[in-house]
Amino acid sequence: MAATRFFRSGNDSSSESSSDEEELYSDEEEIDEVDDDDSDDDDSEDNDDDDDDESESDSDDDGDKPRGANAFLLDAASDSESEDGETTTKVKSAKDKRFDELDATITSIENAQKINDWGSIATEFDKLNRQAEKLRQGLKSPKQYIKAVADLEDFLNETITKQKVSLKKMNATSARGLNAVKQRIRKIVKEIQSQIDEYRENKEDFMESEEEEEVVRPRKTTATVSFAPDTAEGDDDDEGFSTVVGKGGRIIQFAPEGIFKQLRTIVESRGKKNTDRAEQIKIMEKLYSIAVTPYQQIRVLLTLVSTRFDLGAGAASFMPLEHWKAAETELTTLFKILETNKEYIVIENAEEWDDDEKAPTLEKDQAYIKIPGSIVSYVERLDDELVRSLQNIDPHTSEYIDRLTDEGALYNTIALGQLYYETLRKDAALEIPQESLNRIVMRRLEHIYFKPAQVVKILEENSWKAVTKGVDSTISPRDSSIEPSSLLNLLCSYLFTNSEGIIRARAMLCQIYFLALHDEYYSARDMMLMSHLQETINSFDVQSQILFNRTLVQVGLCAFRKGLIYDAQNTLQEICGSGRQKELLAQGVMIQRFSQVTPEQERIEKQRQLPFHMHINLELLECVYLTCSMLLEIPLLAQTGSSPDIKKRVISKTYRRMLEYHERQIFTGPPENTRDHVMQASKTLAAGEWKKATEFIQGIKIWELMPQAESIKAMLAKQIQEEGVRTFLFTYAPFYDTLALETLSNMFELEPIKISAIISKMISHEELAAALDQVKQTVIFRKGVELSRLQSLALTLSDKASALTESNERTLEQRTQGSANAFDRQGGRGRGGGRGGSARGGRGGARGGGNAQRQAGGTQFTGGALGAAVRA
Repeated sequence: MAATRFFRSGNDSSSESSSDEEELYSDEEEIDEVDDDDSDDDDSEDNDDDDDDESESDSDDDGDKPRGANAFLLDAASDSESEDGETTTKVKSAKDKRFDELDATITSIENAQKINDWGSIATEFDKLNRQAEKLRQGLKSPKQYIKAVADLEDFLNETITKQKVSLKKMNATSARGLNAVKQRIRKIVKEIQSQIDEYRENKEDFMESEEEEEVVRPRKTTATVSFAPDTAEGDDDDEGFSTVVGKGGRIIQFAPEGIFKQLRTIVESRGKKNTDRAEQIKIMEKLYSIAVTPYQQIRVLLTLVSTRFDLGAGAASFMPLEHWKAAETELTTLFKILETNKEYIVIENAEEWDDDEKAPTLEKDQAYIKIPGSIVSYVERLDDELVRSLQNIDPHTSEYIDRLTDEGALYNTIALGQLYYETLRKDAALEIPQESLNRIVMRRLEHIYFKPAQVVKILEENSWKAVTKGVDSTISPRDSSIEPSSLLNLLCSYLFTNSEGIIRARAMLCQIYFLALHDEYYSARDMMLMSHLQETINSFDVQSQILFNRTLVQVGLCAFRKGLIYDAQNTLQEICGSGRQKELLAQGVMIQRFSQVTPEQERIEKQRQLPFHMHINLELLECVYLTCSMLLEIPLLAQTGSSPDIKKRVISKTYRRMLEYHERQIFTGPPENTRDHVMQASKTLAAGEWKKATEFIQGIKIWELMPQAESIKAMLAKQIQEEGVRTFLFTYAPFYDTLALETLSNMFELEPIKISAIISKMISHEELAAALDQVKQTVIFRKGVELSRLQSLALTLSDKASALTESNERTLEQRTQGSANAFDRQGGRGRGGGRGGSARGGRGGARGGGNAQRQAGGTQFTGGALGAAVRA
């Protein structure tokens, strides 16, 4: 008995496994089940004649009896026998099992309807749709499924219209389920509308009729088709159908009438897991090749470009090059189609066309067929993907140069987008938002503001070559003789008039940058001051702050090229004095000491980095800043050293720290980098050796990167000569009673008129206690300001006491952890003299010579190597 039960259980499990295998193979190969009726007939015959079954089983036992593992296996159509020989269960086919599951799901939905459990209804309805898809034959769905969908739609409408259940009183789960079912059932009803109408006309006859139209579907096999080279790419027959081999060797047939349904399927699968985007792109490329109407082509192109952009989704990846170029080409094709067929327009606020069977047509009162889409979003995404691609390519390779050439094609696409939106804006009935046109004009401006005029002119000429003749722009007219500065002025003026907020501020910064790049300093400076952006820039986004920093640096470099040393240093001070040039200009990520940066913050910082071709040379920027600081700080150090009663002033703390570090070096060899050249030049300039200082400054090779390098070197030599005169007078004035202008002229190789002008300026600014004798061409120094030995010692003691008091206050503040009293004292020190301009000179002033013992004549105005150089 135990053995019998054991064998019987083995038979039952084997029958179930065999039926599962039958279901699996039927799902994978999708072979029509033709033999189900035959198997049912065989089963009925077996049930009618039990004796035959017993005789057959006896003969099987007596005959070739399977052994081993085969003894536990039975055919799927065989009947299991009980202990007394009676038949108990008939094994169902896979198709019957699916129908049973379908009925069970429908019952669950009906039970959930009784208690208005829309959460369960939504879950079971999704399950029902999946089950019905397996039982669908061609375009015909199972009748049970048609009845369930129709009844559910009626129940849904009844719930909404009659408000059997108040939507406000429903819980969140039921409300979400109700909305989900409402959205899904709308799409399903459109696909099976004809069957639902037939069911509602006569429900009883529809359910009782057993005649079903058999629709022969193309058999999807893996034999010969998937390996045939001529069918792998797809074939077009005489009737316009297209056949391609899909994933798994399945045959997919397309026709122009089914394009919209295929597009809807692709759109609904976007964003889902296990979605093969590459296969979707191939399908849409084939759909575009068989599209016959402009509406079909526009719909396919819009979906195709969006799907290509999905390939670049993610923070650490970027769009593949071939897909980027394909998307750019498709956007250009889209503009041409829209230009040729002006009755179709792509705008953002258009309603989606839900009918997948036919395309929309123009009504009598309609002028356009609106297609939902955002051209400006496509253009911006294409631009962003190019930037991300350039960020991930080594800029010192030829690959970067090759990729950079695609910017010309992108600029042409942006220009076409601008013309398209200008055309739409001409029709006031369309109500195209001004913001869309502003955004695309801003993108165009951001591609030209940092380029030289020659490059901008080439870009503009090439962009108009891609535009159809006769088409013109109201913002930037087609004119081959227009200057790049005029073009940029037109674009900026349009944005000034029609935009506000961030776009307007960015347009102003772009124009200031362009003016400064082309040596129009005073225009750039006036625009920067009138904009008042320095007061509100902290409230803007990070990208706008980066643009402001870049513009500020470019204005400072422009002032330096003009020879305005003080203006250049004052402008560059905020950026270069912080020591965070890379971060502020978005040209690198600075690793701060004692700071922990999360991976997310690091990723965001890398996304903000500018492409290499937009970088400002940081070594050149540092060289300009240190040179300007030298020309201002060396005369100031000489002045404060010879006149201890003058308030200590620090122009550049960064330069002072470098100078002190250089003075502490026991041995200084020949200069090797930019900083060494500037420090050596500072030392020789303080000693009065202006020629050596000029040689050190002109020996810096970075000047060759600036336009008109020779004129800049000549300007620097002249500036060093003039500052050398000032430094000499500040340092050695106590040793002279009178000094002839001719002597200074011969010493510094300047004309006496220039020497006279420098001295007159110093006297008028009360920097030098002297008088100029025009008749005898001499300078007469006054000695009343010379301090005695006791006065110098008293000032030294005062400085030391101030430094000691400041040190004690800092210690107290640390111990009290920033109490209110310490904060007030710190604020009092800050108010006493401003930034580096307090009575005791601050820390920078004290290091500059405040703590050193002063002597008349300023021979120890630095207390270090510079003082030794002066004494020598």
